Amino acid sequence: MDMRTVIVEDDILSAEYMRILCDTLGADVVGVAHDGDSAVDIIMDTRPAWVLMDLRLGEGKDGVEVAHIVHREMPDTKVIFVTASNESAAMARIVTDHPYRILIKPTVQGDLAEAFGLA
Repeated sequence: MDMRTVIVEDDILSAEYMRILCDTLGADVVGVAHDGDSAVDIIMDTRPAWVLMDLRLGEGKDGVEVAHIVHREMPDTKVIFVTASNESAAMARIVTDHPYRILIKPTVQGDLAEAFGLA
């Protein structure tokens, strides 16, 4: 299974935690982005099979906007939203992109393994 993964997370510590979880599960993290614009660049350059996408990315594009671009350009890429925002307005925005999965922070190894189809 292709496990090339890009992590899109504005919080550096959260991004590193996701990288550790990915490493533990055997996913190959090919890039990490901390904002929407660099996320688009990294994803288009690396063409991963998976994107772990935070919703709120600070200034510029948010995770939903990035995911729409990814799905338009690379429809086979699986986007898993990993967010602390489980309020209905946030979920309604995320669902517009038809994500592969939605995980609510804090994410644990078992949740990510299941999302990757490993559990």
